[in-house]
Amino acid sequence: MGILTGVAARILFSIPFLAFGIRYLMHANQMASAYTIPGGVIWVYLTGIIFILAGIAAITKFRGKPLMILVALWLIIFAFILHLPGMTGSDAALKMAGEVNFYKDLGLAGGALVLAGLFGNEKKTAV
Repeated sequence: MGILTGVAARILFSIPFLAFGIRYLMHANQMASAYTIPGGVIWVYLTGIIFILAGIAAITKFRGKPLMILVALWLIIFAFILHLPGMTGSDAALKMAGEVNFYKDLGLAGGALVLAGLFGNEKKTAV
């Protein structure tokens, strides 16, 4: 892979995960209200940790394949459980936010699966 399609691409891909992961950990109590399942704040912390680990794995390739698969599955679950229902409400702004987040999560999940495939085809080396 070239510098733009290799290291730079992995760094750019990791930025949202690192930023979201830190935000989830810093604002867990406020974000817990979005989780309609028992133990909401625990899910927020778990999500933050998964996002940070995925961001680090995308850059370093350390445990890259399993972490990319995990974050892809996590994002697909988010898309269908949290964001798809938001697309059906009557508030236009909330519907649009749900739609944007639904497609964002699917796109990031697809990218994570691409990386998982690439990491699975490489020898176990860092960076």
